[in-house]
Amino acid sequence: MNIQKVLIADSLEQTLAEAVSECERDKVFVLTDENTEKLCLPLVADYPFLQDANTIVIGASDTNKNLDSLTHVWEELGAGGATRHSLLINIGGGMVTDLGGFAASTFKRGINYINIPTTLLAMVDASVGGKTGINFRGLKNEIGVFNNAASVILHTPFLRTLDRENILSGYAEMLKHGLISNSETWAELMNFDIEQPDFGQLQKMLADSVDVKQRIVTEDPTEQGIRKALNLGHTVGHAFESFALSTIESNHFIPLLHGYFVAFGLISELYLSCIKTGFPTDKMHQTVNFIKEHYGKMTITCDDYPTLLELMTHDKKNIAGIINFTLLAGIGEIRINQTASKQDIYEALDFYREC
Repeated sequence: MNIQKVLIADSLEQTLAEAVSECERDKVFVLTDENTEKLCLPLVADYPFLQDANTIVIGASDTNKNLDSLTHVWEELGAGGATRHSLLINIGGGMVTDLGGFAASTFKRGINYINIPTTLLAMVDASVGGKTGINFRGLKNEIGVFNNAASVILHTPFLRTLDRENILSGYAEMLKHGLISNSETWAELMNFDIEQPDFGQLQKMLADSVDVKQRIVTEDPTEQGIRKALNLGHTVGHAFESFALSTIESNHFIPLLHGYFVAFGLISELYLSCIKTGFPTDKMHQTVNFIKEHYGKMTITCDDYPTLLELMTHDKKNIAGIINFTLLAGIGEIRINQTASKQDIYEALDFYREC
């Protein structure tokens, strides 16, 4: 894949201008969702180099990360005269950067794109590493490709506009990065006042967290080995998320942001780490207590276990239908390609419900 630049912008206009100038472009398109169209697009709309840009707007929230929205983006690119030499700028959260990256990667076999993530989750995870895609048939990120953005621009003043839920959603991915990194990073995350954040300290922690992911992605860009470490919490977490998305219409669950499901998945997968790979129980309980205090929980029953197990069988890390986990033997001691029995998985779900 092409080399991806991750830039922390003091001046969004200057940094974006430089990124755009480095990309081939006969036409420029800007993709937002309905929220970022109102809140973020006005911040860049007056930039001279975007005066002739075409704006594409899709619905907000992960429920719109689907084939209909993707088709709409393709149609708007075509109607706007996009060619193989055009540029797409994605401004928004992880849903926008994932879907927009996939649209750019597949339109006319691929055009350049730039990501400007506007949420903590997108900054720390979704817009870094070249994963693009959409949800399909009730499964999270089922369709997609690996393809790096030409540039990812992190403009941290966006963080001050976020509500508590969006801060917590991104922080769950930072917590995961701490767990796969080292004890010092993990301890800093455990002791940070996430309810009343110091944004200066959060910016530094964000940069450290992005660096963890960048190092791993550079070593293994297409997830053949160590990049699977980034899936800690996601095998169970994605099953929770797919289950919740499928039951929103019945009002069984209130929609939650992606990072909440990662946090919930960490609870079960740290339990599996304790019983399968010897992760210290004291660090598990400390992490679980932090998650319980700040994230609450999603209500599930024993009757839901078969459905959740079935959803886990669709995880992209699986080999020959065997559910594949990333577990830990300690902070930073990563064990990829781990398996667990149905009984182990049900015990981990029990632990989630009862902890």
